[in-house]
Amino acid sequence: MTEAPWSLSASALSARLAAGDLTSRDAVDAHLARIATLDPSLRAFTQVFSAEARADADARDEERRNGFVRGPLHGLPVTIKECFDLVGLPTTMGVRGRLDHRATRDAVMATLLREAGAVILGRTNLSQTMLFSESRNPIYGQTANPFSLAHSSGGSSGGEASAVAAGMSPLGVGTDIGGSIRAPAAFCGVVGFKPTLDRLPSRGQGTILRGQEGVRSMCGPVARTVADVDLFFRSMDPQRMNALDPRVAPLPWAPLGSVEVRGLRVGWYTDDGVVPVSAAIARAVGVARDALAAAGCELVAFTPPDVPTLFDEYLAAMSADGGAGLLDALRHDPVDPTLAPMLRLARVPDSVRRALAGAALAAGQTTLGRMLQSMGAKDVRAYWRHIDALRTYRLDLLDRMDAAGIDALIGPAFATPALPHGLSKNFTAAATPTLLWNAVQFPAGVVPVTRVQTGETKRTPGKALAERIATKVDAQSAGLPVAVQVVSRPWKDETAVALMAALEAGLLGRGDLPRTPVTP
Repeated sequence: MTEAPWSLSASALSARLAAGDLTSRDAVDAHLARIATLDPSLRAFTQVFSAEARADADARDEERRNGFVRGPLHGLPVTIKECFDLVGLPTTMGVRGRLDHRATRDAVMATLLREAGAVILGRTNLSQTMLFSESRNPIYGQTANPFSLAHSSGGSSGGEASAVAAGMSPLGVGTDIGGSIRAPAAFCGVVGFKPTLDRLPSRGQGTILRGQEGVRSMCGPVARTVADVDLFFRSMDPQRMNALDPRVAPLPWAPLGSVEVRGLRVGWYTDDGVVPVSAAIARAVGVARDALAAAGCELVAFTPPDVPTLFDEYLAAMSADGGAGLLDALRHDPVDPTLAPMLRLARVPDSVRRALAGAALAAGQTTLGRMLQSMGAKDVRAYWRHIDALRTYRLDLLDRMDAAGIDALIGPAFATPALPHGLSKNFTAAATPTLLWNAVQFPAGVVPVTRVQTGETKRTPGKALAERIATKVDAQSAGLPVAVQVVSRPWKDETAVALMAALEAGLLGRGDLPRTPVTP
């Protein structure tokens, strides 16, 4: 039986298009039908461009018939996150006060995708303000996980992960400032990759915290296979990216096969010292370690140093305006319950916040107390100290990796599997496995490894608030996807992708590997 176009990975679909087995119109129609069937339940999309996508597909087919092919993405349906500007549309980031905004030019990433021949099917859902680990907002509602409608697809690029995992899109582009590509990909059993900062363009990519550059967001692909990530990067012209967004380093992409993984020294860890990971996640790291060892890598224990302090500095830099940007953006909006505590803190005087921090520390809520101490408005000199601390940590980590001969790392992608809807409130600390790599600007990706076994749903609840939440998450996690994260040095993105591919290949025969696309 011929496979349905929506069931194919981006790489397989690209090959079928190139061979003439399918037209772009066939592929687009199949995905639009899949969206019409599944999205009423998943709510992954904010806009679906049915008429425009069909017209673009017809144009790509006509070009192919005339012997003009733009590249591997020619005629391939893709999706993009709602935060990317498209001419004439509002870029809301889930904030109602931005519904009157109209973009006057496309985001550079949208331009590049179209120039490469891709057909944009639609835009996908995100968290209100893009600052929490679910994709839910007052405009477009709540996105569900295809593996369980009772669970979140993650945030803030959860619409992309849900769409790709369900076969509504073969390839999407999200953004990531604290794990917003990688956590959703891990939750939904797909592949996600955040490259080195400025490896891809950011121009036309919206943000609520305009001007905040202590920790900058980076865009990247979400797909069902590592080969699809490689396909995406091979389709991006580095000189063209640099011309459209001069921050982008015009580096060519070295395709899969260019990096030999045999002999690479890979550090591994499970506990970063903030929120203890779920049993299934610790097991997944062990599975990944064994698979890479079988591929010829040398695996050594290596834990990034003092992640709790790095988390303090990340929060201090991100909140340096005292929440003024959030308060301004949401002044006329209904506020998602996850953001409500953050906004309440932004409104209280520093003396009250410090008192709350002291009370939390005295009660044994160390992580919460440190978070409260870190947040709040800073003067310029204090802000510079926090930025210097982030940069110093990055260099120290590289020095430690040098001393240990570490080429790359594997570890958790989040402290738990996918969250039941609503449980991201007061659970920011569970994201330290991903946000660490935003803070230090390393490339990082996630690969699905296994699914939660029934015996892995219980944990002994700790005293800390985040650990109590994690206990609730684990109790409802049976059968959900579990991923690991692969990290490489800055500008060594191809090393991470090569290791991701080796890991993926080593897991192919496992019966507990999450299979996508999945129908909820």
